[in-house]
Amino acid sequence: MSQPKVLAMILAGGRGNRLFPLTFERSKPAVPFGGRNSIIDFVLSNFINSHIFSIYLLVQYKSQSLIEYVRENWQLSAVMHDHFVTVVPPQMRLGPDWFLGTADAVSQNFNLIRYHKPELVAIFGADHIYRMDIRQMIDFHMEHKADVTVAARPVPISEGSSFGIIATDADGRIKGFEEKPKNPTPMPTNPDYVYCSMGNYIFNTDVLIKALADAQSKKEHDFGGYVIPSLVGKKELYAYDFATNQVPGMKPYEEKGYWRDVGTIKAYWEAHQDMLGNGPLFEMNNEQWLIRSSKSELPAARILRGEIVNSLIAEGTVINNAKIVNSVIRRGAIIENGVEVIDSIIMDRVVLKKGCRINKTIVDCSNIIEENVYIGEGSEKPYLRAYVDSSGITVIASEMQSLRI
Repeated sequence: MSQPKVLAMILAGGRGNRLFPLTFERSKPAVPFGGRNSIIDFVLSNFINSHIFSIYLLVQYKSQSLIEYVRENWQLSAVMHDHFVTVVPPQMRLGPDWFLGTADAVSQNFNLIRYHKPELVAIFGADHIYRMDIRQMIDFHMEHKADVTVAARPVPISEGSSFGIIATDADGRIKGFEEKPKNPTPMPTNPDYVYCSMGNYIFNTDVLIKALADAQSKKEHDFGGYVIPSLVGKKELYAYDFATNQVPGMKPYEEKGYWRDVGTIKAYWEAHQDMLGNGPLFEMNNEQWLIRSSKSELPAARILRGEIVNSLIAEGTVINNAKIVNSVIRRGAIIENGVEVIDSIIMDRVVLKKGCRINKTIVDCSNIIEENVYIGEGSEKPYLRAYVDSSGITVIASEMQSLRI
């Protein structure tokens, strides 16, 4: 099958309020994840690994750190003009407003679509942890002669009331959308599961342009809330079953169809735990489908002495006689004598001074935690700069953030 020309538009402008305080001074896609990645690396890696190289990143809130990150780490070919990852801030082409929603963000950048003249436009979110061969979704789109294809993830019917649900026939043709229904329509092939929209779309370009023009005329600004439902019954809409997507290099112990929206502190912390263990649910070490990470000139981690159990330790870290269990330690951290880190995430350039104890806590970048303090689950005295999430997980924002909390 001949491959159509595809332009990718990644929506990376959300506020990420539920990830506060990690999103106090950065956008959600710029939040660090794992040992040396940021959340944005996952969707960008999926596109590059799928040989889709024309990528626009539509940003909005608190975007400077994301802009710098992409500039430093996602330079593609300087020779081929259609190999690029380019950040596009709001340009107010349709008036004085910023992006008013997902559909409006694309509408304000019609000029980019007209310039590249793609046959298909792939519109994906930037906020999720997953691997996906997007070419397989495109093949599905072409084989079914679809106008629009929506990526759909099967979830248990008991959880369906928490999501936007897609109702389909046996061939995957979309019959309707249900927003957090009390009695969701089950998948036609499995009555115990329902299709949850992943917010990732493939559009025929002509269909996209007409649909967004209609949305603009009605002052509607979202794909899920208006554009997709408005096309049901008028165009050929199909749901692509994400569970059928096959990515090379997957290990037998990984969760099939792993996909996480790390939009809350609890979900973010749990996704880090999913990477740990002898058989992690999500294996970061996959040489056949790399999640490309930020560049680093730091030396290898240096462990002088200590007890380290089921943890990830990034480069540049120095550990001196500490106990680290079920934790992720990012780059350049310094962990001094007698420190204990349990079930926690320690971000870049953090210093944990002698004798401090960290339990079920996220410590944001460049913090210095004083000697002999106890922070997190089980501590009796609240830490001055701590934010305790409703899930019970403690977050230590940077000092500048903490002054404003």
